[in-house]
Amino acid sequence: MPPPRQRWPEQALPLAAELQRNLTINDRQWHALKGQRHRRAAEQISSALVLLLRESEPSAPKGSDPGTGTGQDAIALLEHALGWLKGEIRDPGCPSHGR
Repeated sequence: MPPPRQRWPEQALPLAAELQRNLTINDRQWHALKGQRHRRAAEQISSALVLLLRESEPSAPKGSDPGTGTGQDAIALLEHALGWLKGEIRDPGCPSHGR
């Protein structure tokens, strides 16, 4: 029998979502921030946190766990963040400028 779903503190998801919104690089910031490894990693990590908090809410669809679906999406975001932190991923350039 799978363990019961953990209920996060009431403000955890709204706070994580607010953090994610604040860390997301928007169109106006893209050229200034696109190459900042720590900024890009933080953006990915905050997105993974929001996914994990959402999927472990009691209202999340059954079968949502770190090994499936959204859990795999969170893992992919975290691995991408690690790539930025390690310097393995770099800014690919702006497609609209032909590099």
